[in-house]
Amino acid sequence: MGIGIASMTSLRIKLIKMENNISLKKNTRIPIWVNVVQIILVLIMLAQVYMYFFDHQLMAATGITIDGVPMLNLIYEMGARTLVMVIASIYVLITQNPKQFLVVLLMNIVREGQEMIIDPLYPVLNAPASPTVDFWIHVVIVVIEISAFIAVYKIARK
Repeated sequence: MGIGIASMTSLRIKLIKMENNISLKKNTRIPIWVNVVQIILVLIMLAQVYMYFFDHQLMAATGITIDGVPMLNLIYEMGARTLVMVIASIYVLITQNPKQFLVVLLMNIVREGQEMIIDPLYPVLNAPASPTVDFWIHVVIVVIEISAFIAVYKIARK
């Protein structure tokens, strides 16, 4: 009978650990503001995907000359790569997995960080802001994305 009580106690301890583990997972929710930022980025990327694949007139308005197959190849590759980021972003929005979310946030930070330098140096014809303003807009975006990364990183470490 002593063995039965010991195994029951052991089973009870395991169940308590499982319950604690489940409750910890429930508390590892991605903050709403991080989800909102990611949704906004998805919408922006979807607009870019649409432009790359279907609205070459809009691309021409930015000053890009579409003169032949090599340029179309580059445009469609940009569209495909952006579409992959959209799919990964939607996936993490659905799964809410903090570790996977970190990968997408890191991709966002790297992309926006590069655009922070590239856009002011090589502005498009119909840019909505001056290069200086564009730079500072990207700085704000990158700071928000880094803040989101830090918030999710703290959750992923739990």
